[in-house]
Amino acid sequence: MKIILLYGGRSGEHDVSLLSAYSVLNAIYYNYYQVQLVFISKDGDWVKGPLLAEKPENEDVLHLNWAEQGNDAKVITGQLISPCEIKEEEAIVFPVLHGPNGEDGTIQGFLEVLGMPYVGAGVLASATAMDKIMTKYLLQAAGIQQVPFVPVLKSQWKENPKKIFEQCEGSLIYPVFVKPANLGSSVGISKAENREELQNALEEAYRYDSRAIVEQGLEAREIEIAILGNEDVRTTLAGEIVKDVEFYDYNSKYIDNQITMQIPAEIPDEVHQKAQESAKKAYTILDGSGLSRCDFFLTNKNELFLNELNTMPGFTQFSMYPLLWENMGLKYGDLIEELIQLGLNRFKQRQEFFKN
Repeated sequence: MKIILLYGGRSGEHDVSLLSAYSVLNAIYYNYYQVQLVFISKDGDWVKGPLLAEKPENEDVLHLNWAEQGNDAKVITGQLISPCEIKEEEAIVFPVLHGPNGEDGTIQGFLEVLGMPYVGAGVLASATAMDKIMTKYLLQAAGIQQVPFVPVLKSQWKENPKKIFEQCEGSLIYPVFVKPANLGSSVGISKAENREELQNALEEAYRYDSRAIVEQGLEAREIEIAILGNEDVRTTLAGEIVKDVEFYDYNSKYIDNQITMQIPAEIPDEVHQKAQESAKKAYTILDGSGLSRCDFFLTNKNELFLNELNTMPGFTQFSMYPLLWENMGLKYGDLIEELIQLGLNRFKQRQEFFKN
């Protein structure tokens, strides 16, 4: 069977996708699969690369280029294709894409129309979980505890900054965290201790999205739960990101690799149980399938606040999601195999629905 590894993308998490894709490439069972590389450039070009029958020697295989034939043509290492040309029989797409145009339901909707099985969450879960504002409202309606927040549209900010300041300062206490509504991996996130920093943080967030969210900052540990399954949903024990700074930005997570993880987290059994129950409830409400990572804040009073649900968590060699499952006895390669089977099962089920 062929796995079509879809990676890169136009979002601010393009480079994270390459890191995840290389880790996945090194863990796939090549005695069962061949892997077709399909790279999406930052400009949105789709480039078909080599068909791999064994583990690549290095990550260079992922860096695909293309150019029109001519005297000044670059070295061509891939073939420019239209997106629909990825359709093949006896193949499943593994979209190792993070952020908008990859993790937000757009690719998932395209693959549904194309009629191809794929790994991970469907359109609804992908779109909802990617949008921090919509996720907050849905989980709020379900009674899942979250930190206070204020959604801020760019149009509202441009029209009346003073009103936005009053809304934020009337509902929240500094420090606050400002995030683009549709990004992850700490891209575009800033901490604000005062009004001037809040203004700068909003301007930074609007570089990536027209919608932002301002959240109450609090002294808390960061606890994460990994989720796996379609109807039969399983969760891991919690892991903890052990911080030696107040919060980790993009460089800390993916460039400097400064993050220390405690797996399993040293927390009371009742907190473990509550985190697992809340993660499973959120996953079910958002119509999750395949995989997700659920992130929480835990205060020194053992108050648990759900932060977000990530439907395509990082797959780098130092990512929390695969490490949490490894702690449960599920090895990296076996985890990927299970995700492939979950994607195939979900596709078969949906095809049966169409027949009815």
